[in-house]
Amino acid sequence: MGSTIHSITKFLVFVFVFNGTTGLVNAGESPNIILLLADDLGYRDLSCFGSPAVNTPNLDRLAKEGQKFTRFYAGSAVCTPTRASILTGRYPLRFGITKHFNDVNRWLPESATTVAEILKGAGYHTGHVGKWHLGGLHVDADGKRLEDQPGPRQHGFEFYQTQIEQQPIRGRMGREQTLFRQGGTVLLRNDQHVGEGDPYYSKHLTDANGDFAIELIEKFSADPQPFFINMWWLVPHKPYEPAPEPHWSGTAVDGISEDQHRFRSMVQHMDAKVGQILGKLDDLEIADNTLVLFTSDNGAAFEGFIGDLKGGKTDLHDGGLRVPFLVRWPAAIPAGQASDTFGHTNDLLPTVCDAAGIELPSDLPIDGLSLLPHMKGERPPTVETRGTVFWQLDLYRNIQRHYPKPKPYATEVVMRGKWKMLALSGKPVELFDVESDPNENRNVLDDHTELVASLAAQLDEWLSAPRTPHD
Repeated sequence: MGSTIHSITKFLVFVFVFNGTTGLVNAGESPNIILLLADDLGYRDLSCFGSPAVNTPNLDRLAKEGQKFTRFYAGSAVCTPTRASILTGRYPLRFGITKHFNDVNRWLPESATTVAEILKGAGYHTGHVGKWHLGGLHVDADGKRLEDQPGPRQHGFEFYQTQIEQQPIRGRMGREQTLFRQGGTVLLRNDQHVGEGDPYYSKHLTDANGDFAIELIEKFSADPQPFFINMWWLVPHKPYEPAPEPHWSGTAVDGISEDQHRFRSMVQHMDAKVGQILGKLDDLEIADNTLVLFTSDNGAAFEGFIGDLKGGKTDLHDGGLRVPFLVRWPAAIPAGQASDTFGHTNDLLPTVCDAAGIELPSDLPIDGLSLLPHMKGERPPTVETRGTVFWQLDLYRNIQRHYPKPKPYATEVVMRGKWKMLALSGKPVELFDVESDPNENRNVLDDHTELVASLAAQLDEWLSAPRTPHD
């Protein structure tokens, strides 16, 4: 009964937005939208963010022709919660998502309203390519997707291509370090396992995903309707595997480890595929009115570069949360901008919908806000407009880096303007002024008792709010 009520509520939201006061967007006026998401890419892993290791000219092109955000945050320090944040514009905790999914009996609730559903309801073609990790990607003996959990189609995507997320397949390929080089053998496309006769079956996973995204661009652009492509790379997540030539030879450097060489080749390979995607937009003469966004699902894992930031993947200091963010829309966003205004993956849904001309109803719960006015040149949102921002992540005692996890441990973050407070099970443990101390070296918790009490009260209220677990 609960799932039925949620479905009816979601339908009524769509009726209000798309058949009520705002109507359908006009094809040809709204931009195409491509959201590119890297996996475990660190804050400084792109050359336009200061990487000393990898040259990323194609992603740098987005920064030169659009805008670079230098203070953008993922919704979590691990992947699944951030992916929920991106699709819904809401804190992952709203859905009871408190850590990464382990491929068993966890999924994003079908009742959640996603950006794909909103855009599809407004006349967009929708496609998802690449990693999913939000549940619903198990198959039966015939390779057909099991329907006991919602997958990409149930969350608004007409077409999708991803990997089967099922044990022991994924675990075995990870241990054997074949997840990329043999990734085409476990592709799931539109609810069916891709067979040996398929041209993508023998491809490297990064090529299979990039090439399928290009195929969707060609398919969608033949229609007057605008399109949304959600391109979620697995790069540069472990297992670290050598990328194909010329990327392997092109990243060979004396004095680096085998894993660091593999990591660099993987990032360069992804950048090259991004270049092909941008080239296809140019060839089809649709680049000018295509909004392209790029970010990462969390901070750097083992081989990634975060500069002087503290922490890393699985840790709630900025090394685990702060990520690169690039946006380009030549028809609307001035080129060559850089902004240090705060941004969050919760902002992606309202920003994208704003670009598409979709007015979200006031009763649709959203925790982010649109950054589009700022992207177009207006002043950034104020602290008062933004309000207090929260993170929650179950405790991972081991950081995915080559050094110990910083102590004291934390499971929550509260941020209000320049103030960032970390807490363990609701109890404050650290406070930083991230404007004057961006590397979180000086804990000033004892110097601001009233501020700490205020932030702690807000955190307690947020942690106590109702949640919508999987249906």
